[in-house]
This record gives sequence, C-alpha cells and structure tokens, in this order.
Amino acid sequence: MDDLMRVLGPVIACSIALQQFLELIDPALDRFIQPHKKWILSLVSLVLALALTAGLGLGILAPLGYPGAGVFDVVVTALFMISGTKGANELLKWIGYRKTAARLALPEAEARTV
Repeated sequence: MDDLMRVLGPVIACSIALQQFLELIDPALDRFIQPHKKWILSLVSLVLALALTAGLGLGILAPLGYPGAGVFDVVVTALFMISGTKGANELLKWIGYRKTAARLALPEAEARTV
C-alpha cells in the first residue's frame, strides 16, 4: 500500500497540473478554433500525459500488482492522469475500501494498531 501511495502522489500532482494547463489554454482555443476545441484539448491532454508518464517514469499498474505491464502501464497511467480529479477520487475511494477490508480481516488486537 505504501508503494501505491508513493506512486500516486506524482501522478495526481501531474494530473492536477495538466488540468490547470488546459484551463489556461482553453480561452485561446475558444477564440481561434471554437468548432474543434474539444478534440484538440483532448489530444493535447493525452500527448502531455503520455510525455509526463514516460518522461518521469510514472506507472500505477506495478503497485497494483502488474509489474510487467510495460507500455500498457504508460498508457493506463496517462489515461488515469487525464481523468483529472474524478479519477483520483475514485482510486482513493477504492484504496480506502481495500484498507478497511484488510483491517477487518485482522484479529481485533492487531486492527487497533493499523
């Protein structure tokens, strides 16, 4: 679980930064290329997310139990990154559920120390 949290920090930070960058360029795209703005923003977001993921060596599949995912780890991490805060919230909820389930599986004396 600690590995996952250590990996998620930079991924979530990049996701939020990417979201802010898109908000900055949105008005310029709105003015110049209104009819194509949505797919251009999506393409820019995906390219930047892939570059950040590959360039920084980020990956979320290995800590989730798939260490040999290779290029799929880059793609999945980039897609997670462009999901923005919604994707981060969903993953953090899932981690919370897993942690609660693990705590319930422990004997009562050990569960108090977790």
